[in-house]
Amino acid sequence: MTTTMTTETITAAASGTWKLGDLEVNRIGFGAMRLPQSGAALRADAASSDRARAIAVLRRAVELGVNHIDTAAFYFSPLRSANELINSALGGPYPDDLVIATKVGPARDVSGRWTEHGGPGDLRGQVEENLRQLGRDHLDLVNLRVLGTDSVAERFGVLAELREAGLIRHLGVSNVTPEQLAEARTVAPVVCVQNPYGIGMRPDQDAFVRHCGEQGIAFVPFYSIATTGREGGASGREDAELLAVARAHGADPAQVRLAWTLHRGPHVLAIPGTGNPDHLTANVAAGALRLTEAELTTLTTLHHRPGRP
Repeated sequence: MTTTMTTETITAAASGTWKLGDLEVNRIGFGAMRLPQSGAALRADAASSDRARAIAVLRRAVELGVNHIDTAAFYFSPLRSANELINSALGGPYPDDLVIATKVGPARDVSGRWTEHGGPGDLRGQVEENLRQLGRDHLDLVNLRVLGTDSVAERFGVLAELREAGLIRHLGVSNVTPEQLAEARTVAPVVCVQNPYGIGMRPDQDAFVRHCGEQGIAFVPFYSIATTGREGGASGREDAELLAVARAHGADPAQVRLAWTLHRGPHVLAIPGTGNPDHLTANVAAGALRLTEAELTTLTTLHHRPGRP
């Protein structure tokens, strides 16, 4: 039997809630990476987005119950900045229940080219840049984005000091190993882990996802729709098994991918990003999609199929 999702009336509340420290959020959130540009994200030559449309998407997200937005100062195109768009659309004042998560570590120069990864001395300036762009006196959540397997203690310690000073409320880590998470937790409390994860994307992360849940730490996957397409977006090619599950629910494949991710545990949050208002509505509605045990088994088998990344 095929059912059809009525997406227009579904809000983010259908996904359930989780607490990032003392901040309760709906499990379906919004990723701001795609807002400043059209086409492939985070490229120096990316075309800038339509400003009015981007602002409308942000406001519509909040109307649909999204109260967790993920951003970064390095999300920008030649004419647009994700943080500035968020500030213009939602600031003055921001909704009381809105949690804005940002990340520091990587950096891009004014031309959009990536520069050397930020060391401990760069992090305070990056935090202040996010504060200024967002028009905030503190940041709700800051994730330390990590490249490689080096020690994170010194860099995380800088953020812990800024947390003690009141500039940051909660801390997380991004793109980390279990060992790096454990090291960060010796420095300061960690409320979330942001790592790439989705159907067919990093099945080696399964145990780490479970471990985070056991520790009461949110797991916030990125690329859960795009998977190996990463910043470039989803390829549009889907396996027959996933398409069959989508047809059974009158859903699209992206919604099934999001739903499977949320089914990995109550601590798993989703931050799908889009500059398309129709995609936004569909992504939020994915939080109401309930997969059967048989469907979950099928999709998890697909997740572990040999030859996938």
